[in-house]
Amino acid sequence: MEPFLKITRDDAVVTVTLNRPDDRNAITERSQSEEFADFCAQATRDLSIRAIILTGAGKAFCSGGNVKNMRDKEGMFAGTPYEQRNYYRTSVQMIGNALIALEVPIIAAINGPAIGLGLDITCMCDIRIASDRAVMAESYVKLGIIPGGGGAWLLPRVIGMARASQMTLTGDTIDAAKALEYGLVSEVVPGEQLLDRAREIADSIATNPGHATRMAKRLMREGQHMQLGSLLEMAAAYQALSHHTDDHHEAIEAFLDKREPHFTGR
Repeated sequence: MEPFLKITRDDAVVTVTLNRPDDRNAITERSQSEEFADFCAQATRDLSIRAIILTGAGKAFCSGGNVKNMRDKEGMFAGTPYEQRNYYRTSVQMIGNALIALEVPIIAAINGPAIGLGLDITCMCDIRIASDRAVMAESYVKLGIIPGGGGAWLLPRVIGMARASQMTLTGDTIDAAKALEYGLVSEVVPGEQLLDRAREIADSIATNPGHATRMAKRLMREGQHMQLGSLLEMAAAYQALSHHTDDHHEAIEAFLDKREPHFTGR
């Protein structure tokens, strides 16, 4: 079977496509989560990668867990409660930890339905843009279960507690326009323009020195659970590192010379 993640690269931008269109890119097998974790670790190690786009093959972004497997108690839904708990912790919950730890800025290009875990995965990304055909739902309660992959932590941080509570406790689906109103996505574009727009944003990120975008992202991530004083200490250390990079010096010289900078990743 082909890998779940289809990975392509163009210069400093990597595009990752969830590639099970026949299953609406549902995530059930542990190997799928392991691919996420492995990719994120490799991307963090590769300092030449400056931006990532995450999207789905076919008509869906990701439909979450496979409901037929839930019914048949297969895959991650098999076994005793203790075995199921362990499966969650060593499969889908790896995705949240991996994407949150990922240092490279990542853009979710939501091409279609992002449901349950699919919605949660978009919330793990730094920037979210949606096709006008996309719909989203935190629909776990509709199936008599709870957000098992991190949604209860992620969604309130993205759209606020009141709206997150409404989406989580009703399980209702919202369209792209409502997602934009909620601040769940920053842009809605026609479906045929989605990847082009995602690439524009990725290129805009990738034109900046990689050390600066990676450390700025890390500061924002850590700032979600740190006091200001602790974050300022971390920022001071990161700033000192930045001041001693060749790319910082090149950026200053290019600014003063009124020319385009040429960054080397050093």
